[in-house]
Amino acid sequence: MCGNEALAEAAIIAGVDAYFGYPITPQNEITAYMSKRMPEEGRVFVQSESELAAINMVFGASATGKRTMTTSSSPGISLMQEGISYLSGAELPAVVVNVMRGGPGLGNIAPSQGDYFQATRGGGHGDYRTITLGPSSVQELADCMSLAFDLADQYRMTVVVLADGFLGQMMEPVVLDKKPRRKLPPKDWALTGAEGREQNIVRSLWLGEGVLEELNYKLQAKYEQVQKNEVICEEYEVDDAEIVVVAYGIAARIVRSAVNKAREEGIKAGWIRPITLWPFPTKQINRAAEELRIFLTVEMSCGQMVEDVKLAVAGKAPVLFYGRAGGSVPSVDEVLERIRQLTIPANKQKVKSKK
Repeated sequence: MCGNEALAEAAIIAGVDAYFGYPITPQNEITAYMSKRMPEEGRVFVQSESELAAINMVFGASATGKRTMTTSSSPGISLMQEGISYLSGAELPAVVVNVMRGGPGLGNIAPSQGDYFQATRGGGHGDYRTITLGPSSVQELADCMSLAFDLADQYRMTVVVLADGFLGQMMEPVVLDKKPRRKLPPKDWALTGAEGREQNIVRSLWLGEGVLEELNYKLQAKYEQVQKNEVICEEYEVDDAEIVVVAYGIAARIVRSAVNKAREEGIKAGWIRPITLWPFPTKQINRAAEELRIFLTVEMSCGQMVEDVKLAVAGKAPVLFYGRAGGSVPSVDEVLERIRQLTIPANKQKVKSKK
């Protein structure tokens, strides 16, 4: 299946009750697929009149306790930021999929990773975070959907699945199966009718003195729990590595091939792939920096995740960057050449020292 259709079917298997979306390339297959499959399952599908409408429909459906989601691509996600801030202020769970394209502006429809800042820093106004997942294959993109809904329900947060035009359009074998749900808290906060109980109030407007500050501290405590419990990353050939390359999503697949080729040439290269982009695998990268290594971050952007890598390394080792922007994609040979440039001079220096 292509990635867009695989994630849509995986969301249905994960129990999504309502989907609201507005067409935009390169994620249109999701909306088209959902328009057929959701009614077949007796669930809600609405093609909204805009991205602003879609995210506010998500707010309304989520407030009733239903699993709900929307999808879009970069400019459309920008339009949703106010609604995502409202969802965060009201502590409502939701899943938002961003199939990234080149920017800024209308840009183009090529794959990009230029929305990392937006996804991992909240993106809208106020002190809030969104859990952000960065899959690197169609299978992982599908698997992320069940995890995303569980995380959203467990922490009452927005979870962003950060894909890109490559992952959305490419076709790969995929196994679609029902994952066991986490043990989730009851949705006793939901608006389900107040007969027999006190009314629930869902809102993000808090005008009483000190009330909003108290909410913010509550949110920050929740985010600390997310950082403590939900970090996922993959490490490859790191133990003896002289250079560690950090990449996520489709760029990580390019990096893995480059690291394998570097190993064939005798260059001790390794690789760390963040799967949760927030919470970021800070401890794992910091631990790798205990040995004096060079870190190279590879992204399909002008350099965004590299800032998190630098914070994680905390000055223990040099952190360099290589990237392509505006929908351009680095090649395996380009990354391999950069690895050579950073490691071969160091190896020559070691030989000279021994002599």
